Amino acid sequence: MGSSSGNTSNTTPPASQRPLHVTDADEEDESVKQLNECATVYLSLQDCLAESNRNWKACQAQVQALKACQAKRSTSGKT
Repeated sequence: MGSSSGNTSNTTPPASQRPLHVTDADEEDESVKQLNECATVYLSLQDCLAESNRNWKACQAQVQALKACQAKRSTSGKT
């Protein structure tokens, strides 16, 4: 003689609904720090990929900018 009420309220979205780059941020923090002056370019590429659902074609400007930054970094590091 009791009524069962299915009172289940989920206020926190499951991890599967969270963007991938959010969970990767902590793991990649050390790697990003090692990029020095290219870190900003790398992070803009990550943002683009997150916004475009990992569509590399949509982010070619950022890919090329990172490539150029890395090339400049390698040539300036050599004496």
